[in-house]
Amino acid sequence: MAKGTHDFSPDSRNDAILINVNGELVPRAEASVSVFDSGFMLGDGVWEGLRIHKGRIAFLDAHLDRLFEGAKAIAMDIGLTRDELTERLYATIQGNEMADQEGVHIRLMVTRGIRSTPYQDPRVVISPATIVIIPEYKEPLPATIEKGVRLFTVHVRRGDPAVQDQKLNSHSKLNCITACIQATQAGADEGLMLDPHGFVATCNSTHFFFVRKGEVWTSSGDYCLGGITRSAVIQICREQGIPVFEKNFSLTDVYGAEEAFVTGTFAGVVPVTDVDGRKLSEGRGAMVERLQGHYRDLIDRDVSA
Repeated sequence: MAKGTHDFSPDSRNDAILINVNGELVPRAEASVSVFDSGFMLGDGVWEGLRIHKGRIAFLDAHLDRLFEGAKAIAMDIGLTRDELTERLYATIQGNEMADQEGVHIRLMVTRGIRSTPYQDPRVVISPATIVIIPEYKEPLPATIEKGVRLFTVHVRRGDPAVQDQKLNSHSKLNCITACIQATQAGADEGLMLDPHGFVATCNSTHFFFVRKGEVWTSSGDYCLGGITRSAVIQICREQGIPVFEKNFSLTDVYGAEEAFVTGTFAGVVPVTDVDGRKLSEGRGAMVERLQGHYRDLIDRDVSA
């Protein structure tokens, strides 16, 4: 059994990676940002997780859409066009000789820049945005894909958008971190999070789906990030004639499910075997295995295009 959807085996090649800090490739041991950086001080910024497949970044357009929309929402100037940022991403891949490698995951982070003093007002920012690109050799464990993960419903809720909009993929992730801590201390792998009304929203780092009588259900999406892999799975279901619904549902619906799974850029489609101690399946069920295959095909189509 995996410890979570982001489990991976250590790879010694990561010790020598070059990290792109504001356009400069820097050895891992030397890469740093200022203690006055907005991301370090306040979690002020947006980010994306990206995966390389056959030398290309999968679903890059969708990821850039989300990044630039998030930056605009918080009135942050990234300082690069989409094309310029794409060039920087691929320069980082090429600089690390990763263009022909599989199993590469990238974390792209953009913060508001350096502040003149520790204070939240963006008007004290004195530099352009900080842009960091970390490419690593990271693949999900086979046990994660095949055996699945266990979820525990945590007390930490997905908040109202007037408090902190869950659509923003921001650096401020403390609610997700506390959810993860509670799930871990309960002996589970990830936290299942409810919305303010008590309906199931999402997990602390992935999106949640379950299967009921041949139908695939996921949350309404009102209280979760606009997931790239989540959208891909919904697209796959519609293409394959699998009934798929975005709707409100309770834990009672989940406990009676035939299968469940979570989605994310890092591990793709991952089976869920247990929720709050209720056994849903023994490892990967038929629907999850089917969707995993179609998801691989969709990635192939995307990078080929």
